[in-house]
This record gives sequence, structure tokens and C-alpha cells, in this order.
Amino acid sequence: MNGLTNGLIAEIKEVLHTSRQNISQQVNSELLSAYWDIGRIIVEHEQGRKEHAEYGARTLKDLSRILTTEFGKGFSRSNLQNMRAFYVTYQKCQTVSGKLSWSHYCELLSISDENKRSFYERESLNSGWSVRELKRQISTSLYERLLLSDGKTNKETVLSLSRHGIEMSNPADMIKDPYVFEFLGIPENKPMMESDLEKALVQQIEKFLLELGRGFMFVGTQQRVTLNNIHRYVDMVFYNKILRAYVLIELKTVKLLPETVGQLNAYLNYYSAEVNDENDNPPIGIILCTDKNSVDAEYALGGLSNNIFASRYVYYIPNKEELIAQVEAVLHEWYENGNQS
Repeated sequence: MNGLTNGLIAEIKEVLHTSRQNISQQVNSELLSAYWDIGRIIVEHEQGRKEHAEYGARTLKDLSRILTTEFGKGFSRSNLQNMRAFYVTYQKCQTVSGKLSWSHYCELLSISDENKRSFYERESLNSGWSVRELKRQISTSLYERLLLSDGKTNKETVLSLSRHGIEMSNPADMIKDPYVFEFLGIPENKPMMESDLEKALVQQIEKFLLELGRGFMFVGTQQRVTLNNIHRYVDMVFYNKILRAYVLIELKTVKLLPETVGQLNAYLNYYSAEVNDENDNPPIGIILCTDKNSVDAEYALGGLSNNIFASRYVYYIPNKEELIAQVEAVLHEWYENGNQS
């Protein structure tokens, strides 16, 4: 290539790519700052008026018309309302991240609960969610599912999620209840074979990885495990680079059964002895089933040295109000037991 090396070209491409990213982020930061200032000006202009609601509605309508005429799209009345809410919600402009777009913040502003909004903002930053991915996580109630995953929701877990997002410091942090596979488009009550479910998840692997959470890498399906010269196969195997551990998933189209736990436990022992490198942490097992009784799960999973979790999955987006009610009920019980600190 006229004496040009691949290394030279790659290095220049990297410089240009980094430069364009930096420019894009600077432009985005300036845009967010401008929208925050516009919101501030609107709020300050409204202050001292007797008829706030009527005056505000009329002002935004007139302002939208004038700004759209002079500056083009982006100044609809609803967008100006978002700018106003942006300033009211984020009183200090320094707390706004230039790594998130205005569209991200418009989605976040639709969440009234401060802790919940903070969680989705933090996790958008930590996981690099697109606006589409953020919408999906909000619509499937990720926040509530995480809070309900171990049945021990309390003030500390709420505050931890809102301040840090998903910390992923131990295997239990990755578990949700339920997992939501609405992206498969399967009717709620349609019978399905485990092999068909596995195939469907592989075909939608990017969306399945998003549902699993941060740090997951797909290794493969039907991974062979040989015990006493008998070949058995793990349904799905992943590697989580944050926890530095293999994650073995068994898919069941029935409720949790004790024999499934024993089988998965054997697979984890095999991976510990035969697959793990010296830098890998102990492997983790997840049984995804249609239902799990808390008592059954307690007895089936209790006393194991390996990390094995059982969680439900559904083919539809859970009822948000029901999940919120469940979280509130658990928190209420926690407070009733004298844990007000």
C-alpha cells in the first residue's frame, strides 16, 4: 500500500476516532448546558407571577413559536417543558453528565421517584445504554426486579442502587426476578420446549445479553461436560468479565426441581476443576424456570458450596404497578420490624 503499514493507518484512525468522540461529547455537553440555562431562565421568569400555571402555559407556547421560527426544530412546547423540568430536577448543572444525551435525560425526567431516576441515570452511565436500551429497562421495571431479587429489600439496597447502580461485587448482584424475555415475542401461555427457548435466545443474543446485565460475554450453547465418561451438556455458558467467572445457565420450561440443582452443581464442580484458569473466580450457576416456590428454593439451594441461583422468567413485560406495590410492601415490613435507621 505504497509503503504505508497497517500499524500507521490504524494509529491515525484511532486518533481521528478519539478526536471525533471528544468533539461530539463537547457538543453534547454544551447542548445540555444550554438547555439547563433555558430551563433556569424560564423558571426565574415565572417566579413572582400570580397565575403560574396559566402564565407558564401561555409563555411556553409563545416562546416555542418564536424560537422555532428563528432556530428551527427542538423548541416545541413539550421540549421547553422538559428544559424547565431539567433545571428544576438538576439544580446544579455540574451534576449533569455530558456522557448522556438530551434524549436520555428526557426519558429520565419522566421518572418521579428520585431514587429510581438516580438508579437509571447511574446505570445508563455504567453500562453505556443507548436511549432505546434505557427505555427498555424502564419499561421492564429493572429497578423493581433488582430490589425484589433476593426478597430482602430495605433502605440500604434502595440507596445503594440509586447512588451506585449495579455494583456487581458478588454473584448475587447479577440476579433479577423475574427475567423478562418480551423480545422473543412468545405468547404468555404458549407451551415451549427447552431446546426451542434456547434457540430463540441465541437468535436474540444481543437483547438477551442486555437483559442479563453488565459484563456478560457469550461463550456458547450445549457446552459439553464429561463425568465418568458420560457426556452431558450445559444449556448456555457465559463469562462475566466484571466478576471474572463463568456463568452456567440451565433453562427449564417447568418450575424449579431439586434434581436440576444437583445437576447444575455437578457442572459447576467440573468447571472449577477442568475449565477455570488460575485467575478465574468460582463459576456461577443460574436456573431459569417458569416458577419457584420460596420454600422449595430454600431447601434445594441451601447448604451448597457453589453459587447457584434460581429465578423466574416471563415472556411479557410485568405489571409495573404490581412490582412497585411488592417493593413497597417489603419495605413497609422492613420498617415495621424496627429497621428505621
